[in-house]
Amino acid sequence: MKSSLLIAPICLVSSMAWGQNATLTGQVLDPAGRPVIGATVVEKGTNNGTATGGDGRFSLRTRTAQPRLVISSLGYATQEVAGDGSATSISLAESSTSLEDVQVVGSRSANRSVTDSPSPVDIIDIREVTAKTGQLDVNQLLQFVAPSFNSNRQTGSDGADHVDPASLRGLGPDQTLVLVNGKRQHQSALVNLFGSRGRGNTGTDLNVIPAASIERIEILRDGAAAQYGSDAIAGVINIVLKSSVKQLTASANYGVYDAKYRRDNQRFDGANFNANVNYGIGLGEKGSFINATLDYNKREHTQRANVPSPNGLARREYGDPEVSNASLYLNSKFALNEKSHVYAFGGLNKRKGDAYAWTRFADDDRNVPALYPNGFDPIITSDIVDASAVAGVRTALGEWELDISNNFGSNNFEYGLRNTLNASLGAASPTSFKAGGFQLQQNVVSVGLTRNYKTVLQGLNVAAGAEGRREWYKLFAGEEASYRNYDPNLSGGSQGFPGYQPSDEIKSNRDNIGAYVDAELSVTQRWLLAAALRFENYSDFGSSLNYKASTRYNLTDFLTVRGTFSTGFRAPSLAQINFNSTFTNFINGKPVEVLLARNNSAVTQKLGIPALKQETSTSANVGFTSRLGSALSLTVDGYYIKVRDRVVLTSQFGSDDPVIGADLVALNVDQAQFFANAADTRSLGLDVVLNHVATVGTGRLTSTLAANFNNLKIDRVKTSGRLAGREDDFFGPREQAFVKASAPPSKINATFDYQVSKWGALLRFVRFDKITLLDFDNEEMNYASRITTDLTLSYALTPHLQLAVGSSNLFGVVPTLFDPQRTETGGAWDPVQMGANGRFLFAKIQARF
Repeated sequence: MKSSLLIAPICLVSSMAWGQNATLTGQVLDPAGRPVIGATVVEKGTNNGTATGGDGRFSLRTRTAQPRLVISSLGYATQEVAGDGSATSISLAESSTSLEDVQVVGSRSANRSVTDSPSPVDIIDIREVTAKTGQLDVNQLLQFVAPSFNSNRQTGSDGADHVDPASLRGLGPDQTLVLVNGKRQHQSALVNLFGSRGRGNTGTDLNVIPAASIERIEILRDGAAAQYGSDAIAGVINIVLKSSVKQLTASANYGVYDAKYRRDNQRFDGANFNANVNYGIGLGEKGSFINATLDYNKREHTQRANVPSPNGLARREYGDPEVSNASLYLNSKFALNEKSHVYAFGGLNKRKGDAYAWTRFADDDRNVPALYPNGFDPIITSDIVDASAVAGVRTALGEWELDISNNFGSNNFEYGLRNTLNASLGAASPTSFKAGGFQLQQNVVSVGLTRNYKTVLQGLNVAAGAEGRREWYKLFAGEEASYRNYDPNLSGGSQGFPGYQPSDEIKSNRDNIGAYVDAELSVTQRWLLAAALRFENYSDFGSSLNYKASTRYNLTDFLTVRGTFSTGFRAPSLAQINFNSTFTNFINGKPVEVLLARNNSAVTQKLGIPALKQETSTSANVGFTSRLGSALSLTVDGYYIKVRDRVVLTSQFGSDDPVIGADLVALNVDQAQFFANAADTRSLGLDVVLNHVATVGTGRLTSTLAANFNNLKIDRVKTSGRLAGREDDFFGPREQAFVKASAPPSKINATFDYQVSKWGALLRFVRFDKITLLDFDNEEMNYASRITTDLTLSYALTPHLQLAVGSSNLFGVVPTLFDPQRTETGGAWDPVQMGANGRFLFAKIQARF
């Protein structure tokens, strides 16, 4: 970043002599002499740290003989100073190049910080979050920290049990773009078919990136397709990897759920173990480094089938899947000279999952008593390999800065079955199968140029670039016994999840080229104008041109207003275009064979369902930021998002349908559904974030109130071909309810973080608003609002070791209970709101050297 925003005078005054157990006090100021609130002050090589209060001051009792303090705040260069007890005035040295740092998402200006962005941006310091909460993976961390973000663990949802779908501002998982270090992250190969969130969507699997490798997460809560391309309708999540050197961090975490509903006398279940280590090596004097992270997480099953419910059981096994996750991630930079460097980052993630499918009871005609005299509970397994690699060079070309990179990503998902059978083989049936799967790959070549004109009014930043992307998708069949029917009088295929058939197999690819230009003009010191324009062309459906206009105006030193207006688009994923499968669904507890026909299949063509095309959107955001006194800050942002031609998974058509019934009978399936651009949706919402820092006794209390209010309506359902005029049959009330329930109408987070000496305490309340779903008979299921409580206590055992113990969902709150025969997944609730496992107890120890 340019030095004009990164030179911060820092005054440090020691109240005691230099040495171990000294108390250092000081004040952190910005370039204008104003206090920097919430700046992080850490004693180097330890877990000992604090943050500045409302007047920019801090007090830190040191734990090493010759302490050095590392002071950082987003938008300013990190400063390291000696805690030598002398009154010192320090200015941050001007950077020799502006290519040192990853830019804040939402702006290509190296001069732009989050505090003066025209769009709302949340910055989540992962070090702070992971040290004080029980959640371990990225999705769950964000679920309880960012109100506009929602993700639930699914169960009974096939692939979604293994890849948690997530949404931003109540839209689909595939309507949020994910970047890593500012580069597009590839999506998962999975299409979500069941569960309460993300039905018919393909999203990005955030959990392939270990939290231990992340420095911070930036969430741009604004449409940004004109800046970053497809998918950025709801916003952008940018994951910034660690770049620290000469610092070893490691942690071990263990937790269990309180299984109060189990009837087998087992007190706890769902044990969750995580261990990780991160270390960075500095190379030379020009900022070169290699930072590496190893992470392992093992999560065991929870069992919630025996939860008391109004009308018995639908399944004997119901709960979280068992998952083991191992990751290796790297981030690096190699300086070529004072003005150029090469960068490379990426990682490998290997995941194995083990999820419950629906029970086949002893008298089920899909059971073979000779193999399972008491019936059986099929297990759906997954073998997922995710890999990514990015390499590029950044250099100065005169007054311009050039960034050229290549980005490759791959996600391979393979299903398996165990504890199952193929009923048509009788007692000779195997009890485990390989069921096939799918793979999605992408390669992106990009070039970008930026330049800052300091003499044009108060500064003009111009950026332009181009991008070429190729994507590949393939679906591969399982072994023959996983899908074949050997006896037409019996059910064929592996029970729990029938394998993909050779007729399902497909290999597909497409190309995309894009070009963009954007500019940010500081008309005055108080007034910023910004605009962006982007053109994209896809080989499979055509072109898209999108724009964005933004402004920000500082009314006073304490009040800033901002607004944006943009258009956007999302290209249908290759998986949505090409996915084809015949699977077993359970409706009111009865098995039904369902055909999900690919978009260009003979069935869809016969019905006149057109080829998928891009979704388009119009977004607006208006808000303000305010510093109410020296210790209180407030941001309020209202938004409007209109999505046209949204790709959805239609309702299911039965074999008795007057139009499609005969075709389904010929295919030997009971029901069929399709992907189609079938809906227009409209979202109105409000984001509010209130922060306060206060001195309480000898400690510091940081309080945060953050809330998202969101209302999504389906304006129109579009039908076509032979199904024209049948809106309620094509995309009916039940499917619409699942789309509307992608996020609660409101989600409110109140967090209180207190730190005093070696002790720390965090108390958090999260209120999830009510959710309404429909059962198979279109009767309402109203999930009442719920409040969860998290409590964590921490203690610094030594300057380098910190212990934390606590509970997530301290009072064991679960969603409203229903008859399992009515729910989507066969349990006493659907995976809504905060999840259904109850109280989680945990302990973690963290080391920093």
